[in-house]
Amino acid sequence: MTDDHHHLLALWAATCAEHVLHLFEEAQPSDSRPRHAIELARAWTRGEITMSEARAAAGHAMAAARELSGAARHAAYAAGQAAAVAHTASHELGAAAYAIKAARAAASLGEGERTGRQECRWQRDQLPDAIRELVLDDQRRRNDVCWSVFTCEPTRLHAERLSYLASRVYRYRRHRRECINLLLEV
Repeated sequence: MTDDHHHLLALWAATCAEHVLHLFEEAQPSDSRPRHAIELARAWTRGEITMSEARAAAGHAMAAARELSGAARHAAYAAGQAAAVAHTASHELGAAAYAIKAARAAASLGEGERTGRQECRWQRDQLPDAIRELVLDDQRRRNDVCWSVFTCEPTRLHAERLSYLASRVYRYRRHRRECINLLLEV
């Protein structure tokens, strides 16, 4: 892996963590450790700080998570993982996975899986072309150890539901709007 790729991984991880950071900041508005970790992850990519400084910020962000639960905890861990990419590039998946877990945890009852898939797709849309295949391959290989959060597409059950709903749209044109709304919920 080149240094440029390593830096792009850190920037992408910071973007993923920052996307859910508000979930931590709403719970702990006076604790700036996760935001600072994200800032230092980016500073490391610009050569403004050392790897050790970014790694220390990662530890502080993760310490902010320890006393919390749910979305706030996962969001702080995402920030810590983003800063840890400076130390080890593979932490990029940790940042993304914890961000997805934060989004799931913050979702309305029964909406966690769908919200997680949306967050996963959003993250993939942020991937720079230069690291896209690297990250997608890493997600495929390590999905099982990352709580299987990188399954961004509907499962077979969802695909069957989509097929069934599509057939209803075809058969019952008078219920078309209702069926289309159901399709959009999946």
